[in-house]
Amino acid sequence: MLWVAVSAVALGFLVALQIAARGYGVRGPITDQAREVVFAPKSGTVLYASMALMLVVLTWRQRFIAIGAAVGIDLVFWLVRWAVGAEMMYGNGALLVTLGCAVVALTRRTGRERMLLLQGVGLALLLVTGRKTGYTWLLITSKTRPTVLDQYVATADQALGNPSWVAGRIVEATGAAGFRVLEFVYIQLAVMAVVVALYQLRNVAVERRFPRHHLVRTFLAIGLLGPGIYMIFPVVGPIFAYGADGGQWALAELWPNTPPPVAIPQPMPFDEFTPRNCMPSLHTAWATAIFIHSRKAPRALRWAGTFWLIATLGATLGFGYHYGADIVAGVVFTLTIDAGLRTLDHGWDRRGVQHVAYGAAVFVGLLLSYRYLSMEMAAHPWVFGPLVVLSMVSVIYGYVRINKRWERLAAASSVHVPQQRREQQPELV
Repeated sequence: MLWVAVSAVALGFLVALQIAARGYGVRGPITDQAREVVFAPKSGTVLYASMALMLVVLTWRQRFIAIGAAVGIDLVFWLVRWAVGAEMMYGNGALLVTLGCAVVALTRRTGRERMLLLQGVGLALLLVTGRKTGYTWLLITSKTRPTVLDQYVATADQALGNPSWVAGRIVEATGAAGFRVLEFVYIQLAVMAVVVALYQLRNVAVERRFPRHHLVRTFLAIGLLGPGIYMIFPVVGPIFAYGADGGQWALAELWPNTPPPVAIPQPMPFDEFTPRNCMPSLHTAWATAIFIHSRKAPRALRWAGTFWLIATLGATLGFGYHYGADIVAGVVFTLTIDAGLRTLDHGWDRRGVQHVAYGAAVFVGLLLSYRYLSMEMAAHPWVFGPLVVLSMVSVIYGYVRINKRWERLAAASSVHVPQQRREQQPELV
């Protein structure tokens, strides 16, 4: 019933976004996804990564058949596109195999096996469709929010030392090599998430069930809730509001060499196509989720999760896409969502609920401070800067503490207590 309810809500959400996108003259997430069955996809890597999530429910023999079929279909598509001179891209095979597994689940499977395969297909399609809905959400933010609040966030960021300006100069100093590495990490964030998720879901085919909590749940929850904050707190980022990429709409070309001056902030008009997708930083939120979910993985994956978080922070700040205030809000946002999902798994544990309420209060407090106390934050950086950082650290500390408590309870409940051996009763002869 839970999966049916989630599927119904997701379908309704997609239809609503499709209608909204059509109203603005674009294809929308459903049409875009349907086109990729035949036409060149935007990202073949994401389609194959999504198919990999589905493969966790299959046996090794079935996995090899699915991969072989996907590659074979892509080769046929590649030859046809090469012959007619169409745009070249792979990934159609992975999408068609995923859809084919959905048909197999409905026509050839029954009971628990059908539900397991449909769950695998659902995970794959949610990741693929999530990117399409994200594009539509960004379009809606640019069309419905004609003014942005960058001046408020930039002023509040003075309390943190203008980290985006500092990181921007560092990235420039690293040259093309540093830029390419950060760009790769920034673009392939979803692929790294799939790698961690595959490790967490590695035993699904054997146990025939999904674990109670895994990265994909947190990843999707972040993507679902984050764009709603964009609508409440529209911000375009320093490279647009204070850099050359903003064109005539930029307040001045200051990023990254000249920190913005402290002046009374006010909403500023901006164009109708730049996404208002800064507050909170969802790239930071997703990288934080990857980091915390890779802590129980092998050492190589733990190091990769740490590297992805650090490099993502460097990219979001160094490319001028986010302010430091966005990063702090993104971390608090992720830990609150992940703690909420874990609390749900533990039967609405009282301490878990308290921590989720605290994290939500800190997140709301940060947004209100950025909006209404930005001048005070800029005037007293040695007071507000540490307060902002300490508020984030307090949420991190609470998250770590509540998770250790749950781990102790789980370990205690899993301890096997041997039963007392019964003595044999003497038999009457």
